[in-house]
Amino acid sequence: MNFVIVFDHPYGAAASENVPHRRSYSAALLVAVTKGLLSNHHSVDLIDLHADGFNPVMSASDLADWRQKRSSDPLVADYQQRLMAADHIVFIFPVWWEGMPALMKGFLDKVFVKGVVYAETKPGRPFKCLLPRLNGVTLLTVMATPTFVYRWILGNPIVKMVFRGTFRKMGIHKLKWHNYSGMENRTLEQRHNALNKTERIFNNY
Repeated sequence: MNFVIVFDHPYGAAASENVPHRRSYSAALLVAVTKGLLSNHHSVDLIDLHADGFNPVMSASDLADWRQKRSSDPLVADYQQRLMAADHIVFIFPVWWEGMPALMKGFLDKVFVKGVVYAETKPGRPFKCLLPRLNGVTLLTVMATPTFVYRWILGNPIVKMVFRGTFRKMGIHKLKWHNYSGMENRTLEQRHNALNKTERIFNNY
């Protein structure tokens, strides 16, 4: 299967080592996910939004293009073509202020173009997914908030946005969420154990 990983962290994909002020647990998860998938002979296509210099801002011309079911941004067009080839999409990013970072939100806003990635059917009805091979989506998030607080007290906003508000509307129902809470307060061994568990999970995809 072809897995497209969409990654968003300011330090980039190379920040997986335990270097203070230059380390990213999201990047460490990216390494674990990639190892797991490759060990099971899947192909992996990484979209690193910061490395690509992706501009998340929806300009007036971007919105006009979106309404005409097209994009003038060659990077957006490239992302759309890569999603067309995806059997599974994996999103990896930290959660800030209970939501996703700007680049990831801009990715959904600008890449998921009506008439390209999905189609409207009738008002009030679910959308039709136009990604021909897509059969599942996995979300990996890193946050300081305890998972139970985020899920049951704050209402799980990131899962509602990505799963209920985006992919379920498009008819994709094979959806998994893995959350990594308070990793900065865990021991090095605990962090490594979580990474090893993640690698094993994706080895079984």
